[in-house]
Amino acid sequence: MFQQHGTEDPLWIYPKLDPVWKEAIIKEFKIHPVTAQILVSRGFKTFEEIHSFLYAKLPDLHDPFLFAEMPQAVDRVLRAVKNGENILIYGDNDVDGMSGTALLVEFLQYIEANVFYYVSHPGSHRQAVIVEALEYAIQNQCKLLITVDCGITAAAEIAKFVECGIDVIVTDHHEPTDKIPHCVATLNPKLVNNPYPNRHLTGVGVAFKLAHAVTNQMVSEGTISSKKIDLKRYLDLVALGTISDMGVLQGENRILVHYGLRQLRKTKRIGLVKLVNVCELDINEINTFNIASKIAPRLNSLGRIADPQKGVQLLLIRNVAAAEKLAVELDLNNIERQRIERTMTADVELMIRNQPEILKDKALILSSDKWHPGVIAILSTRISKQCNRPTFMIAVVDGIGKGSGRSIPEFPLLPALKDVADLLENFGGHDFAAGLTIKEQNIPEFKRRFIQIANSKLLEHDIMTKLNLDAEIKFHELTFDFMESIRLLEPFGNENPPPILYTEAMQAWPPKVIGKRHLRLYLQQAADKQQGERLIEGIALEKAASSSRLRKKDLTLLVAFTPQVDVFQNKSCIQLLVRDFKIKNEHAESVDLFKIPTTPNFPNASNA
Repeated sequence: MFQQHGTEDPLWIYPKLDPVWKEAIIKEFKIHPVTAQILVSRGFKTFEEIHSFLYAKLPDLHDPFLFAEMPQAVDRVLRAVKNGENILIYGDNDVDGMSGTALLVEFLQYIEANVFYYVSHPGSHRQAVIVEALEYAIQNQCKLLITVDCGITAAAEIAKFVECGIDVIVTDHHEPTDKIPHCVATLNPKLVNNPYPNRHLTGVGVAFKLAHAVTNQMVSEGTISSKKIDLKRYLDLVALGTISDMGVLQGENRILVHYGLRQLRKTKRIGLVKLVNVCELDINEINTFNIASKIAPRLNSLGRIADPQKGVQLLLIRNVAAAEKLAVELDLNNIERQRIERTMTADVELMIRNQPEILKDKALILSSDKWHPGVIAILSTRISKQCNRPTFMIAVVDGIGKGSGRSIPEFPLLPALKDVADLLENFGGHDFAAGLTIKEQNIPEFKRRFIQIANSKLLEHDIMTKLNLDAEIKFHELTFDFMESIRLLEPFGNENPPPILYTEAMQAWPPKVIGKRHLRLYLQQAADKQQGERLIEGIALEKAASSSRLRKKDLTLLVAFTPQVDVFQNKSCIQLLVRDFKIKNEHAESVDLFKIPTTPNFPNASNA
């Protein structure tokens, strides 16, 4: 994107070693030594922790009634069902909100409730959140409002519903502010003194817990048979929302996503099937990566530049032709979103090129009245990662700035935002992903004070990009058995990334530039006299600029990578997704190896 500070040479964080504990893990779980080292590196301290991580099942999910106000929520929902009252589900306009809304709508319809739904419009400012649905609720004579993935910071707005005789249940997972909504029940795992063990549930996860609790209550009262209702049918939606919202994939979330991916691969949601087809994916091989990179952006495009109601429609639809039409519309919206994003990216590049001094600060705040407020979250995420510092992008419309912020582990956003709250109209979210609204005239002072806080709290070391290595490995250990062993660690995602391994290897052949931006590396490593040398390909994304450095004879590289199984022409081989490399003998004699006429005959060498 642009020449960013501190990310050219990431700091390698080598794994912590504990040979005794590693051997104990190998002996207890009969797993590959490198997999055991990954578990050591990731801080597992007991056999119980490891067993729970590797082998947890659906019965290990927490009791939904551990939410303090769940009994009140369940009683109010069942009273609405019994009395035939109209219920309005109000969801946030991202995938987490859409999937949670679809889940509650489908579940409540199944138990014969009268259900309507409304999804917040992408143009809404935070101070208007939920109020926009009040007229809709009154028109449809709704007596109960259930929020999904929103509401915890909307105490004043929710009070207006209560004044109109509409009861409210808040289901949310964002960090609460000082003022909690006054309503029938608030279900949020981040509430102070909250007894629920998993504070990392996403919005759809909390919605699922409400459905789970209602089911348990109905079964215990004998109003429904446990054989009649199967909550597993909703886990595809839970997985979709949790992955899309970067939910922490540990503990209960990991169980929900693991089984949710299973459900997704056999889903009967025709809209979701058509969307997967539009993404050119095989639904039988769906995983966290292609949900996050292919499916979520298309659904999120609705909440950014179009109508997020259609996202819920797609998840609920039963008509094949209508589903196909909606899926194509989502794809076209995503193409438009990408066009807007490219324009904004060019604008940011120009800003930084003209003001390179802004990268001397330890936080980055950019604003413009030319930006689309629905796309700033994508750019703030990317810039924060590339610059490795807290970043806010603010889109100004009619004198009001809508800001999206992302941060690094060393700098939680919400405490800093509380320190400048006098300048803000509203703010909320999480410590590392937050949103705000601000009057245009307050942006310069907000920028000054926020950057001052970041500069005072962050050290130079904090804003260096870091590459956390999990284990050292030799090429002879990279077998299909080993690849099966690390699948135990799936599903991968936030707080449980794919393992990054490292090794020392010779460059067998010069690298090949792929698509002008990437490099294909040809690496070899001696094993022993029986096995000889082994050659493995590596793909280094966005590293084409380094090709000239690798035109030297007998280069030895330290390579950090994630191993992958690549299938080409029905043949499987292991290749390396190279995260970074270092040249061990940087001053070797320079020889132009590109003049050597032959290249290795790898099975996937032509798969460029």
